[in-house]
Amino acid sequence: MPTAKRLKKSDAKSKSRDIELRPTIADLEGESEFAQLARQHWLKTTKRTTRIKVKNDVIKRDIWDVLEKNGFPYKSLLVLEGLQTLESYLWPGYSEDSSNFHVLLIALITNVKAREKLETWSIFEDRPAEFESFFTRVLSMCLDHTISLTVRTNLLCCIIYAFQSLDWSSVRNKCASLVSIGIWHNLTESKRESKLAQNASPKKAWRAAGKRYDSADDSTKARLRFERAWLYTMTLDFLKLLYGEKRKAEEVLYCERFVEFISDLLSQSPTRRYTNTLFQDLHILPALRLSPMFNDEDNGLLRDQYALLSHYFYFTIDDYTGVQHGRTEAYDLHCAELAKLQRVALRHFKDKLTVLALSNYGSIGKRDELENLLEALTDEEIKKLAALLDFRTEYPESVGIPIDRPFINEVLLSTYEKRPTFQEVVRDTSVLPTEATLFDQGLLRTDNYDGSTPLALPKLKLQHLSVGDFLWRALVLYRCESFYGIRKDISDALRRLKPESKRPGETTFTGFSRMALPISRPSILEVVPALVGDDKPSAVNAEISLDVRRLTDHIRREWDSLRPDDVVFLVAVDASLPKSISNGGAQTISEAEKLGLISVRSAEISQIMDDKGKSIRDPATYFGGQNRSSTRKVQLKLDPKTYKEDMDRVSIGKPDVYERINLIVRRSGRENNFKPVLESIRSLCLSEVPLASWLYETFLGYGDPAGATYKHLANRIAKLDFRDTFLDWQHLVTGLPDKTIEPGDDVTESFGPPYMLESVDRPPEQKTAKRSKKRRRDAEPSLNAEVETYKVSTYKPPNTGPYPIDAPKLNGVRFTPAQIDAIISGTQPGLTVIVGPPGTGKTDVATQIINNIYHNFPEQRTLLIAHSNQALNQLFAKIVALDIDERHLLRLGHGEEDLDTDGSFSKHGRVESFFEIRDRYLKEVNRLATSIGAPGAHGNSAETAGYFNSVYIQPAWAKFQEVIKAEDSTPTAIVEAFPFHSYFSDAPQPLFPPEGDRDAVVDVANGCYHHVSKIFSELEDVLPFEILRRDRDKANYLLINEARIIAMTATHAAMHRTEIANLGFHYDNVVMEEAAQITEVESFIPLAMQKPEGGQMALQRVVLCGDHYQNSPVIQSLAFRHYANLEQSLFFRFIRLRVPVITLDQQGRARPSIAALYQWRYPNLGNLPHVESMKEFQTANAGFKYDYQFINVPDYKGRGEVEPTPHFIQNLGEAEFAVAIYQYMRLLGYPASKISILATYAGQRALIKDVLSHRCARNAIFGLPKIVTTVDKYQGEQNDYIILSLTRTSRVGYLRDIRRLTVALSRARLGLYILGRREVFEACYELRPAFELLLQRPDKLTLATGEMWPSERIQAEEDGTAVPGEATMEGVEHLGQFVYEMTTTKIKQLRAERGLPEPTDSANEELKPIAEDDEVGYVEASDEESEGDVVLPSDGVEAGEA
Repeated sequence: MPTAKRLKKSDAKSKSRDIELRPTIADLEGESEFAQLARQHWLKTTKRTTRIKVKNDVIKRDIWDVLEKNGFPYKSLLVLEGLQTLESYLWPGYSEDSSNFHVLLIALITNVKAREKLETWSIFEDRPAEFESFFTRVLSMCLDHTISLTVRTNLLCCIIYAFQSLDWSSVRNKCASLVSIGIWHNLTESKRESKLAQNASPKKAWRAAGKRYDSADDSTKARLRFERAWLYTMTLDFLKLLYGEKRKAEEVLYCERFVEFISDLLSQSPTRRYTNTLFQDLHILPALRLSPMFNDEDNGLLRDQYALLSHYFYFTIDDYTGVQHGRTEAYDLHCAELAKLQRVALRHFKDKLTVLALSNYGSIGKRDELENLLEALTDEEIKKLAALLDFRTEYPESVGIPIDRPFINEVLLSTYEKRPTFQEVVRDTSVLPTEATLFDQGLLRTDNYDGSTPLALPKLKLQHLSVGDFLWRALVLYRCESFYGIRKDISDALRRLKPESKRPGETTFTGFSRMALPISRPSILEVVPALVGDDKPSAVNAEISLDVRRLTDHIRREWDSLRPDDVVFLVAVDASLPKSISNGGAQTISEAEKLGLISVRSAEISQIMDDKGKSIRDPATYFGGQNRSSTRKVQLKLDPKTYKEDMDRVSIGKPDVYERINLIVRRSGRENNFKPVLESIRSLCLSEVPLASWLYETFLGYGDPAGATYKHLANRIAKLDFRDTFLDWQHLVTGLPDKTIEPGDDVTESFGPPYMLESVDRPPEQKTAKRSKKRRRDAEPSLNAEVETYKVSTYKPPNTGPYPIDAPKLNGVRFTPAQIDAIISGTQPGLTVIVGPPGTGKTDVATQIINNIYHNFPEQRTLLIAHSNQALNQLFAKIVALDIDERHLLRLGHGEEDLDTDGSFSKHGRVESFFEIRDRYLKEVNRLATSIGAPGAHGNSAETAGYFNSVYIQPAWAKFQEVIKAEDSTPTAIVEAFPFHSYFSDAPQPLFPPEGDRDAVVDVANGCYHHVSKIFSELEDVLPFEILRRDRDKANYLLINEARIIAMTATHAAMHRTEIANLGFHYDNVVMEEAAQITEVESFIPLAMQKPEGGQMALQRVVLCGDHYQNSPVIQSLAFRHYANLEQSLFFRFIRLRVPVITLDQQGRARPSIAALYQWRYPNLGNLPHVESMKEFQTANAGFKYDYQFINVPDYKGRGEVEPTPHFIQNLGEAEFAVAIYQYMRLLGYPASKISILATYAGQRALIKDVLSHRCARNAIFGLPKIVTTVDKYQGEQNDYIILSLTRTSRVGYLRDIRRLTVALSRARLGLYILGRREVFEACYELRPAFELLLQRPDKLTLATGEMWPSERIQAEEDGTAVPGEATMEGVEHLGQFVYEMTTTKIKQLRAERGLPEPTDSANEELKPIAEDDEVGYVEASDEESEGDVVLPSDGVEAGEA
């Protein structure tokens, strides 16, 4: 996904509003009304053993009345949620007798939790009967008109959140009954009979529902009647509001929420199956479109929601089978509907509708023509026509909406008009933005999204209607999120440039932005005529000039690094426009007008030239020379479709957009990949690329959750070679604890590796029913009750040659049972989902899976995907270290240069290595020819070497084989007949064992021939590279034919999917590392990077490795992250769907004491033996009493956290403390490379870097730590010692998302020192398990003075007891003074050792201790940092904080 960026400026009103909405620690810990109430009733300091008793007067008077009086302010609800009101008071005290206010408060706070993305429904799981009672009462209250509409809106939100959480069984059970076939009792009888007659599936369900009702008791019948009437009644209430005379704000909000609810129901197959028919019968869309509320000009959101609802309403899918209709099928179904209309018209209205009955489908499929044909009917006749077509012709009287002629007309026209399919809409969707799409009102609404209103955005949910539906949602959301980032970047560049106008029509830029340059208008060089059948130019080429003389070298290099196909933005700015508009007294000025922006056009770089028009192929070399020019000519490719529309406007007298362009804006490369990614998603939307059939249902979220695992697939492999997976027999037995291990038929006792495991056949399961698209209400993954039995055999590994280099590389990791389960599953066909908590070795598991696949299936190819280059390189480096031929490895993308290996594994690097291999082996061919006395130039090329092999080597070996086969051949005779003695004279001698038997001699000979044959097999692989001439062809041949393990990032796969698929690239397996950090669409694309063969995908295995308890994908906008759920990964969705997972359960990274800080997040996570036995884990950290400690940092210089620019949060006290701890550790001898400093906000990271620069950078005693970065950017990394700054002092902030806390606590191996404000974090309910452990120790830093690193002290011995030299640091100034004195002593010691004089006062100035008047202060986001720095959610998107 596009990388999120920190924006230095933001709207001040928005910022102040966010601050007002968020409770502070004072609200939760101070003397506020609710805080006092909590301490009195449910946050008591004494331990509770009795059940909570809720007092109704507390509920009504002290909570409900206060909220109602103030209009249910969200901040007050957040305070109640933060005070654990739901978990500790309302829910424990709930019973069937609880008051309505009790129920309403539970619903309100549940909404807050869901809106804040906090753990919600798990709270209710332990009391299912009470939850059923609570949910039923919520449903009843939704229909109670005595309750205010504001409260009913909140209750509706609670229902919406419930339908988004169908992975919870208690929620699923209640929601399913509301959308079952029982709701068809509310259809008109003719409609219901028609639907039941058309489809067998609903007919069967209808009969079953009738039998259940008939056999039920009276109370159950009443419940069933209520459930089947609930949605119908809610919908009628909604329709009544739409047509109400008074359209108050709360009524509009309720209707917007209800449209959201309907869209949610129609966007998942289980909830759509029967509801879509009900909404069709109730004419939801025509009623909404004709309503006064819809046509009110202020209700733009409702109109946008209507468009989204229409998409789902008319989505081309069979509601009952879940099969998506292709374009032809959809058209045939539409024609069948028109045919029915014509038959009814001819039979009943022959005189008036004969023309309609005889018209072609294309004619009556047009709204205008059909409307004209229906004008011949009277009002009664058109009503009769609607009734004959099974349309509802009246609502219940209580609704008060007459179904008159205009209404029926709209019903008929909307039903029978021909609509474009979603594929046709996608085909016409532009992936390049203009000012119209960037400043679209629907997109602008996402800027200030806070959860209080819905948005007209599709959501990524638990299930999808079809693969096409998923891709459409992904395209819409990814496009919106990309355009959101582009608009922010352009706006930010304009703010920095400060456009001014002294006279109308002239704009000057008085500021500066490194991402934008003023230009003169572009010149249109060429407009290439349209292709046959198209109406737009096939290409439009333009040229602009850039003047870079005022730029500094590093910024100039950034502009010079623009490459072909990079997207830039041509912007027209008129600074006089905002003034003239404001002076004219116009109403609201849009953001674009405020900035003076008139238009935006996207363009792609074609080529960059110098001032003489010469193309520059290598900017770094050209502009680094003596003759570099200060002018660049840049040729651009404009978007032809947009250009045609612009020229059409010019032809009718509108201004020429291109004449007014005066600015070019660029984006950094890592953010500017939106176009190829969007094009990849769009091409998949338009294609018929299917998923592998075995994965299809699981991906959509239907059927058996375990259906795609290897135990449930027909192609499960009975016997597999696990090579070096098991180190010995004991490892085999202990690694398969729940399996029965039987030695093979030819052995009777234990034996060593390699092991081949053969699963003992079981009788095939009898399938009693046809596979269903429908997921059973309480379906759980199928489990095999019987114990699996493996028959184990072995074999003698083939001799690979006499040289040490010929020896295979073997695995040395003693895998745990859970790891072995994952390896076995990953080696088998099917889906494997591996959850790897921190330090559990999921990378080693993935590597061994790849190794096993490589050797068991030499004809198969594996695609290796990771979220980041860093993770990919770590995995790739481990693969290189295994017994995998390097010529079969390929690394695509730009991260290969950071790969810490000897060889180059990029495409061009691999091609070069093939030629290096050729040269090396051709020398061996010449040596081999000399050794056997074969004359000629056999080593000239791979081709001549092949001839030499067939003419000399193979016949010589065949002759030797005859000697071996002779029954009377002795070992001596075989040795004498061996033809390559001379060639192997440089091998370790003796080549053959002197006293070896016949088998040993033959084995050595075969090993020698393996070495020789490998020479010729590798040269045979090189041969195509000798023939191919172009580098591109060589690289593509390598990808398509040679590489067997191809590694790339998910982003690279998304950008180049079409290009790679068009090359004919095929693969069999996908292994995805960091899968929980990859967005769902970027996880999907690697599964569809090849074209199907025979209508089927070749994909056989998908292995997903990740950890959903750590960070999710980074999404820039809160609206897309929370409302649309774009942060959902495929990995996490599979876990929510209850797909079987293998959880690695032993960590080997951290001390057991440090691991305990996050082990509560992972059930059954234990420790590997080495973290308890090895000395480094037992030894104390030199100079510290504790191996981990939370250190309370009070206000420093009278201040805690500050925000010098929006979302750029800093805490100087913690920054100074962190640096002082680092200095202390360095003085004790800790290597700087073993220390990392982490911050939770980018502002704090910048401040820590600044303090380090001031205090440490120029002093060799200290130097700089290995890295200073944010917690989010450090995921996947580790170090021995971590200093962590939590930064916040007013509220918890984003760390309330415990996934980020898990990352923060799990980076350290040996020492973790956390700086924060105690009262802020210990009060947070979600963080309680970790902080209860942390705060068992003193919250002031406790040192053990007099030690140097490494210590010999054993940590376990002094927990809870005093240690020698124990000293407590009272604060940052105390520690600073202590470090200062140590530093002074250290310098004196070093100078004395080297015979140097005492330092001057100026030298001592740099070492001065931390003091109140210290010159180090807060820093602001620099222009460079703000423009180019990556910001994750850790960088403070305040609207999403709790």
